[in-house]
Formats: sequence, C-alpha cells, structure tokens
Amino acid sequence: MATTELLRLKTEFLEYLEIEKGRSVKTVENYDRYLSRFLAHSRAATPRGITEQLVREFRLYLNREPGTSGTMKHKTQNYYMISLRAFLKFLRKRGLESLNPERIELAKVGARDLDLITANELERLMQAPVGESLTNLRDTAMLELLFSTGLRVSELCNLNRDLDLSRDEFSVRGKGEKVRVVFFSPEAKQAVKRYLDRRGDVDDALFIQFGPASHAASQSKQGLRLTPRSVERIVKQYAIKAGITRKVTPHIIRHSFATDLLENGADLRSVQALLGHANIATTQVYTHITDKHLREVHKAFHGKRRRE
Repeated sequence: MATTELLRLKTEFLEYLEIEKGRSVKTVENYDRYLSRFLAHSRAATPRGITEQLVREFRLYLNREPGTSGTMKHKTQNYYMISLRAFLKFLRKRGLESLNPERIELAKVGARDLDLITANELERLMQAPVGESLTNLRDTAMLELLFSTGLRVSELCNLNRDLDLSRDEFSVRGKGEKVRVVFFSPEAKQAVKRYLDRRGDVDDALFIQFGPASHAASQSKQGLRLTPRSVERIVKQYAIKAGITRKVTPHIIRHSFATDLLENGADLRSVQALLGHANIATTQVYTHITDKHLREVHKAFHGKRRRE
C-alpha cells in the first residue's frame, strides 16, 4: 500500500487538476482510479521510489490482465500511463525528485476505425419520430440539434431552454470548461421552436422526460432533465425503427456531422473548432473520409499523357 506521503501528493495533484487545470470531475475521478491502482500495485514509498522497473512491472501486470475481449487493450493501458506521466510532471513542478515522465512511452495503438452511417440511414433516422406528440417533437428537436451542432451527448443534456432562437448560433461549455460556438441549421431551429412552443412546464432543462417516469424524476436531484444514458436509449430506439441494423449512438451522429462538413469542403481546423477538440490530432481521425475525393483527383489527373 502507498505511503501517507504519496497519497497526500496524489490528493494535491487531483486538486491541482480540478482547480488550476480546469479538468472535469469525471476526468479527475478517472485519474484518481488509474493512479490509485498504480500506487497499490507498485508499493512505492516515496516519489523517488517510483522507478522505471516498477512502471515496467505495472505495465506487464496490465498487459496480462483479462479484458472484455482478451487482454486489456493498449489504448486502455495508455490511460494509466498518461495519468502517471501527468503525476510525475506535477511532482517535478513541486521540486520533488522522481522518475522523469519522458521515460514513460505510450504503447502503439492501431488507427481508430469510425462507426459511420450512410446519408440515407441518417435521413431515415431523422424522419423516425412521427407525429405531433410532445415526446415526438422533443425527439425530432434532439436529433436535428445533434446533427446541426455536433454536440457531445453530455453537452446536449446540459442545455437549458433559454436558447435565443432569434440567432443562428449559441455558446456551449464543453470539455475542460471550454466555451465554443455552435450553429443552428434551419431544420434544427424550427424543430426546437415547435417543441418549446408546446412545453407547458417550467423546468429549466431543454430536453426533459415525459410520461409516467417524469413524476418520480421531478423529485430527484436531476429533475426532469434527460440523462446521456436516456438520450442513448432514445437514439437506439429510433435507429431500430428506421431499419438501421448497425449500432447507432449520439456520438455516431457527431461523426456524421464532422464527415458531412469535410465531404462538402470544410477544412480540418474549422471542423476541430466546431467539434471542440483541444488537439488537431483528435480531429485527424476523420481525414480518411476525404480519401474518396483524392482517388477521384488521382484518376482524373494522373498519367493522362500515357493514355493519349
């Protein structure tokens, strides 16, 4: 078990992440879990006691641990190493001697595959809520807003009903408390207006529960506000209704938002800003979407003289 000194330093580091670095509570909880596991396994007594050998032994332990599909994925192992490197940087900033964080290398992971739906499937999904019930109006507004803005599901759930519908844009607070501007499409603005015009309650949240479960929800701390899990279930139900066989989530609609922009000529930096990615490398996962266009350019312009 880690010593009182290291546990105290870990607590100070987590407080530093939350206050000085502005990390979300969820991120801080994840760092706490990763670091606690390392400290419990390594049994390091002091900052100086964190050595390359202890880190290597911990990596072997993680690599051999059974996961949901075989052993733990390298991507998941990297989360532990990223949190440990950040902790070591914090110790150095405090003037404490410990392992150089640059000595910790991340495992190589394969290129990320994107789960995508076709334009036809997306349109069928958007048309899936049929009728004028308040629930259907809410769900139409929710789907249109997800595709119009590329919001993360947590950002969507945090929206309040006081959106200024006289404007074509609004600000959203995303990861790391960073604020960015997103934009209404005409379809999204109209759908949100129709939905809000029918609301008869006074709840602050934009998207709320209706039906039998709403009374119990109104008594809870969450109130009537939909949770990310609820939105995921709603999107899944409409995907099934639309006859889409692959898994569809709010994040896949976010992918569709990004790929739609790129396919229509948007530059990567603009898409990065609209998605709220802190690093352009995160956005570059979408660059293969433009490969089709590059193939067409190559076919049209390469080797023409040899064909004459």
